[in-house]
Amino acid sequence: MVDTQYLNRSLLEAWRSVDAQVARALEARGASDLSPRHAAALLLVERNGSRLTDLASRAGITKQAMMQVVDDLEVMGHVRRTADPSDARAKIVRLTPKGQKERTEAGRAVSSVETRLRRRLGPDRFEQLKAALASLAG
Repeated sequence: MVDTQYLNRSLLEAWRSVDAQVARALEARGASDLSPRHAAALLLVERNGSRLTDLASRAGITKQAMMQVVDDLEVMGHVRRTADPSDARAKIVRLTPKGQKERTEAGRAVSSVETRLRRRLGPDRFEQLKAALASLAG
């Protein structure tokens, strides 16, 4: 049991560290209104738009949780919802011009953090970490 608690704590601390690094990188790029979770959601929106359910599925969160993130992004002017021509009940989340700009900055922020982590761990250990995390998550 002690090992599991330690692993849980280590994973949580690592996540918090990476999340804080992404937040600082966003701020350094002038995207201080975005949290790391907002940035992650922007990066999931496809160029032609995405359904909310698809965004939630790709993010690994509930539809309700993704709806809250999209609501925030809509209030900030980063996305807009439009009717889905193939399903009257569904909406398509599309990036606004502001959202497209911020998506670019979000991608750069995340990439800069990953580049620093890759340098810190070395390429082999970085790839091993990604594989181990994917295995744990899957």
